[in-house]
Amino acid sequence: MPEEIFDPVDIMGPQIFGLPVDRQVLLSNHKNVYKKRIEKRQRKLMVRIPFLKSFLRKGEKILLVTTGYSPLASPAQYLTGYLFVYLKRAMYIFTNYRIFHIPTTSVGKYKSSIAQIDYAGCQSIVLKGGTLVVQYSKSGESENFKAIAVSERKKIRTLLKKNIPLSGTKSHLAQRIHLCPRCARKLTAGKYTCGNCHLEFKSKSIATTIAALIPGGGYFYTQHYLIGGLNALLEIILIVYGVFLFNDFFNQVPVNTIHLVLVPLIFFYIKISSVIHSIHFIDEFIPQETKKKPRKTS
Repeated sequence: MPEEIFDPVDIMGPQIFGLPVDRQVLLSNHKNVYKKRIEKRQRKLMVRIPFLKSFLRKGEKILLVTTGYSPLASPAQYLTGYLFVYLKRAMYIFTNYRIFHIPTTSVGKYKSSIAQIDYAGCQSIVLKGGTLVVQYSKSGESENFKAIAVSERKKIRTLLKKNIPLSGTKSHLAQRIHLCPRCARKLTAGKYTCGNCHLEFKSKSIATTIAALIPGGGYFYTQHYLIGGLNALLEIILIVYGVFLFNDFFNQVPVNTIHLVLVPLIFFYIKISSVIHSIHFIDEFIPQETKKKPRKTS
């Protein structure tokens, strides 16, 4: 028997895990047909975002949740390739008003960082292969959000054609805007304190200093503890080996000249990479506090 168009039952309610949703869209496939596997997948993702309720506007409903990677800055990406991609995992929540971009840890946990892409500020949003390409109306510039989960790609294409109202009329929204995790107000790039609730965020100057002076310090400061530990271990090994190597050299003990060149080069490559990565992560607005209590946005 062919499946019928999904028609949600009223008794199910308009919420999942306390979040307002459009069940007919959220739990169906790109043909508007209900699928149990889609419901299971969406619930699995939504259980990670209970905090989102405090950011939603009146009448805003969740249409789809998916995963991917945050936009990659070329210098930072090319320094470490796929390792950097591993550090840029994110969730994307499509609502009837906007897309929420939520950077996550490598295992999908919330990092107290959240941004929005308002449809009213977009000239176009298209999915090219697995890359979501957003073009903003004011500047005409585009951002690429790569590796959108395969399971949601067809559904996203359908949403962009039928459910996403792009106007490009609000120039002040024509960019990806970070929101304060405490009060949900818009944050200003380069300012590391919320103008509304005065929540303080980690700064690039401190990140640069710590990354330059302390092995793994930049990663620890930006809450990437695993890679920070590995980075610290590698830097310490190179420092110790380098000290012994140059000590032998100055004491006229025969040493491999290639090692004399490679060890410092590798060390400075790793150090420069950690500094650039740390600065890049600061752009995601990481709060100084470890616990935030978001307030309901209007």
